[in-house]
Amino acid sequence: MAEATMAKGATPATLSPGYRRYALMILVLGYTSSHVDRNIMGILLEPIKADLLLSDTQLGFLSGIAFAIFYATLGIPIALIADRGNRRNIIAWAIAIWSGMTALCGLAGNFWQLALARIGVGVGEAGSSPPSHSMIADMYAPNERASAMAIYSLGVYFGVMIGFLVGGWVAVWYGWRAAFFVVGLPGLVLALLVRFTLKEPERGGADGMAPEKSDAPLNFKTGLVIVKEGFHHLWHTAAARHVVCGVTITSFVGYGGVMWGPAFLIRTHGMSIGEVSTFLALMVGIVGGFGAYFGGRLTDRLAAKDVRWNTWVVAWAKVLVVPFIVAFYLMDNWPAFHVAGYPVSILWVLYVPISFLGAFYLGPSFAMIQTLTPPAKRALASAVMLFIINIIGLGFGPQFVGILSDFFNYTMGMGNQSLRWALFGTAMLNIWAAAHYFLAGHHLKKAASDGRRA
Repeated sequence: MAEATMAKGATPATLSPGYRRYALMILVLGYTSSHVDRNIMGILLEPIKADLLLSDTQLGFLSGIAFAIFYATLGIPIALIADRGNRRNIIAWAIAIWSGMTALCGLAGNFWQLALARIGVGVGEAGSSPPSHSMIADMYAPNERASAMAIYSLGVYFGVMIGFLVGGWVAVWYGWRAAFFVVGLPGLVLALLVRFTLKEPERGGADGMAPEKSDAPLNFKTGLVIVKEGFHHLWHTAAARHVVCGVTITSFVGYGGVMWGPAFLIRTHGMSIGEVSTFLALMVGIVGGFGAYFGGRLTDRLAAKDVRWNTWVVAWAKVLVVPFIVAFYLMDNWPAFHVAGYPVSILWVLYVPISFLGAFYLGPSFAMIQTLTPPAKRALASAVMLFIINIIGLGFGPQFVGILSDFFNYTMGMGNQSLRWALFGTAMLNIWAAAHYFLAGHHLKKAASDGRRA
């Protein structure tokens, strides 16, 4: 698979700036909906545990592997179709499926019923991100792409905010089952908006190139060949390989933290579900969303002077966040100071840079994979990347934290402190992720200097 050009390209004349903004907004809403439905489990783990009598290992399965294995695996064949067919229609059907399955989670009466419903959510969400990434890459030129992808990635933080805030308070007032109904059903309306108000952008138009054409029929054999090419491309393009490694490790840490963060604050610091939902909604949703947007804009600005900043912005963010993580997980007896007469815990202060810096990675990472891939195979490249990061990150991140917490609890006798140490140890992997982003920048610079593939 040949790599795409890093040239600036030109925005397709057929798409007005107003339409591009509208289309991006709708895709952001779709991504937001997916993360509401995906991450609402995090705020509901404790009431679900109490109601269905589940262990932390079972909860880790429900919030991780049950969703991720189908989400990641099905994303690849769906992406193959998206690279040849109508991406808009695929996204519309995907939103309808995951929204309906989220609502069904509220009807589950035991572990296996809830697991099947969560699998259904993963099946639906498999058809969202790869086609969306491809559409955005065909609407925005390479020099605008990190910013556009950063705006798209706001859906992660808006989704977590809505899932935690709405899900948490609905659970307090009406129970955890009602929370699934409230966040799931509105997605059916959004599916109609995608289907009837968006249109397909011209493939490769934003890069000033014609997409590759293929007359070969899409069947199992040709599909395997194409998928093999996708994995080969990401592995043998050095910069892309290190971006995928970095984003995978980051997702492993991030999904574990998002899913288990509410339980940590409840168990270790005695916060209520309502307090936790409000705290995390503000921190992850607002501060994290601003961090994602700022990280993308900063990347586009600095990379215009030195290509290495396409990934170095993320690398430095990962390094700078480490001391705040250490303090957040290891300090006890949080002191408070007063602002306008109201007590403010140091807990809040420490979590601001964690949320802000931790959100830098998505936009630049998504943008680099799209830029380093030919237009006709961008949905596939996105799906391959998402397969890797979601099997390892989303699938095993929450599961790893749950298993580690049970180990520290039952084997080491740590009790309520077990989750604290499980999350702390996992968070230290950010240093490993930073190393990959630094190496990706090195290969981008080397390729730009000698004219070879990045």
